[in-house]
Amino acid sequence: MRVISVRENPEYKDDAIEYISSKWPSVSRVIYEDSIVHSLKTTRPLPQWYLLEKESEIIGCAGLITNDFISRMDLYPWLCALFIEEEQRGNEYSSLLMEKAKTDSKNMGFDNLYLSTEHIGFYEKYGFRYIGQGYHPWGESSRIYQIEL
Repeated sequence: MRVISVRENPEYKDDAIEYISSKWPSVSRVIYEDSIVHSLKTTRPLPQWYLLEKESEIIGCAGLITNDFISRMDLYPWLCALFIEEEQRGNEYSSLLMEKAKTDSKNMGFDNLYLSTEHIGFYEKYGFRYIGQGYHPWGESSRIYQIEL
């Protein structure tokens, strides 16, 4: 099992673009492509993109970004695009991606990590706590969670 930082392993850029955009088809592929490509060119700490590999197969992904299409632009960084293949769920593999994002965020000097979701009960198991609602440009709202690093 291996968490791959795309920034540290740029040879995974195309795999990351393809995999992440395929898991979030409601978001235009160009959004992920542009973000991932430019994450490799910047000296700024964000964004970061991660893949989870098991036995040479990508089974999950996540991102660490400045804003997750949500109104609380005063909060960052955000864990986003966390996904584990359905047949791999129930093994706590998502915790590997969350731990990498938490470690990287702390090493960047951040005190907290945030995420927005409608999943109630999942992230609480990993220490995230609900702090309020946030609003998306398309008119929906999501729960905002925070974890201290």
